[in-house]
Amino acid sequence: MKMAKLEREKVEAALGQIRPALQADGGDVLLVDVTEDGIVRVKMVGACAGCPMAKMTLTLGVERALRERVPGVKRVEAV
Repeated sequence: MKMAKLEREKVEAALGQIRPALQADGGDVLLVDVTEDGIVRVKMVGACAGCPMAKMTLTLGVERALRERVPGVKRVEAV
């Protein structure tokens, strides 16, 4: 399944919904890329960048939310 421009916009919108929770802890997540095979690449910034819990936040928070909200998302990777 190709992730076209429309899907990239859906990913950005979904990130916008979860971003306030990250920002409340001094962090944030930036969309870097959405691949044709459903991989979303993000950059954890702010407090999230050096946090030992960032991997868990990425998997249990960001990835779960994106997979629920955007059909075709298979995985989220930090870059």
